[in-house]
Amino acid sequence: MNKFFYLASQSPRRKEILDKLCAPYQLLNLVEGSNSNADFDETPFKNEHPVDYVKRTAFIKANAGWKYLVDHHLEKAPVLAVDTTVAINKKILGKPEDATHARTMLQSLSGQSHQVLTAVTMKQGDAVVHKLSTTDVCMRVLQKNEIDAYIKTGEPFGKAGSYGIQGAASIFITHIAGSYSGVVGLPIYETSELIKKFGFTLL
Repeated sequence: MNKFFYLASQSPRRKEILDKLCAPYQLLNLVEGSNSNADFDETPFKNEHPVDYVKRTAFIKANAGWKYLVDHHLEKAPVLAVDTTVAINKKILGKPEDATHARTMLQSLSGQSHQVLTAVTMKQGDAVVHKLSTTDVCMRVLQKNEIDAYIKTGEPFGKAGSYGIQGAASIFITHIAGSYSGVVGLPIYETSELIKKFGFTLL
């Protein structure tokens, strides 16, 4: 019986959710990038469907996490990996590269409905389990000065779609249908069902 699992993520929001659930986890900080020193690469394939992308990325993160355990001779325990992306009209909106990129994404979301997809994967050896959370989010029309002011807060950076629903961007959201925690970055129901399959209990 495993006493803990690894969370292969540096997201403070995911850590906060697991802490609230009293989940027995340890952090596994992997390096993302396209160079040889990185543990995994999040770059989408050309014309990749958002659902395929988010599921594939969570899977490669889980694989990278397990490989890290093996390579560094760490205690073997399940690896929980998560990926969140924003999609509009089947187009993937990842993390913004700079302020201009963030502005372009927020303009595309303004006055529109989009999807937030969060894939959760847990791996231990050859055992792999997947879950997917899909949430529809409606954003009101944003004025240019609002977008500029929001970008100046720094909140868009490091977040898929250039916004965080748990922060100041909550004033832009008119309606969601699905998992709020999934939009934040870790769908609680799907994650709890997944980790129970590996023998863990919450709360």
